[in-house]
Amino acid sequence: MKKIIRNIGTAALILALAVGSTACGTKDGTDPASSGAGQTQYKYGKIDIPGKDGALCAAPIYIAYEKGFFAEEGFDVNLISADSETRKVGLNNGTIPLVNGDFQFFPSIEEGVKVKVVDGLHNGCIKIVVPEGSPIKTVADLKGKKIGVDEIGGTPFQVASVWLENAGIVAKDNKDVTFVPYTDGNLEIEAAEKGEIDAAAIWDPFGSLAVKNKNFSVIFDLSTDPLFAGKYCCFLYASEKVLNEKPDEVAALLRAVNKAQEWIHDNPADAVSIISDKKYSNITDKALAEELVKSYAYPSHQDHQQGNVHVKEDVLYFVKELQKIGYLKTDNPEQFASQVYQEIKK
Repeated sequence: MKKIIRNIGTAALILALAVGSTACGTKDGTDPASSGAGQTQYKYGKIDIPGKDGALCAAPIYIAYEKGFFAEEGFDVNLISADSETRKVGLNNGTIPLVNGDFQFFPSIEEGVKVKVVDGLHNGCIKIVVPEGSPIKTVADLKGKKIGVDEIGGTPFQVASVWLENAGIVAKDNKDVTFVPYTDGNLEIEAAEKGEIDAAAIWDPFGSLAVKNKNFSVIFDLSTDPLFAGKYCCFLYASEKVLNEKPDEVAALLRAVNKAQEWIHDNPADAVSIISDKKYSNITDKALAEELVKSYAYPSHQDHQQGNVHVKEDVLYFVKELQKIGYLKTDNPEQFASQVYQEIKK
């Protein structure tokens, strides 16, 4: 599960595991698209894909690039930096064919952004943590408290809202809790330490680092909580324009990412080493990074072969949850979920 926007502060670099936006490395080994005499030909030519946000959970994009899976499928990929608005514009006009994102995109689709969920990426990568000594132990203890998030309307905000509302705590319009946005995960953790907020709903690795280095406690884990466990938090979104005009290209891109997911599933330690060595993320604690990558439950080859990826079901589940708490306006979740998801024959 990244995230469309992950604002990473420079202070993260001094932590045991931090994530920062960095330049990308080059592909390992022989380019399968090479055709001799120094010439390289790609069936689908050059494309831009967002892949410089430094997020650990975006590992399949990095690995598909580094292991040559994009090239094998006929693409000369240029990894770019792109915030959420850049991604929406690119998806709408077809200049960006594919992005990784989470159910934060669902309201954007309802508002007219022309994209489709075409596959699942991974499971949970968000935690809610409280500082050492906090009396907060359960969701009920959060009533009347302040919760830090990266942005109002973002995925940690939505995840926390779903969790709270299912426990009878009204999150909408700050009725029973108050959400406080922080543009940097380190600042959010510092605010919790200072008592400016009572809990931090936050992306990995910040929550895991706070637990390991600052004795914070986890009161919610997206990967294990019963409301979310075993479900995709992050999906792959394709441009509707590209889907309509070049469906074979989208299928080829999905094959490349699926290969990367399977490779990460089988080689989590090697994946972390590549991501670290190639400076996609600034990782100094590889053991923790490997633990996090494993927790994301990237699909295996067997999962893909047997169809054990439950993307359509997860889309409907989260559409219903977001509609139930008023974050989606639709009065027909099943119809909207059918609009959001499109199965691609790979």
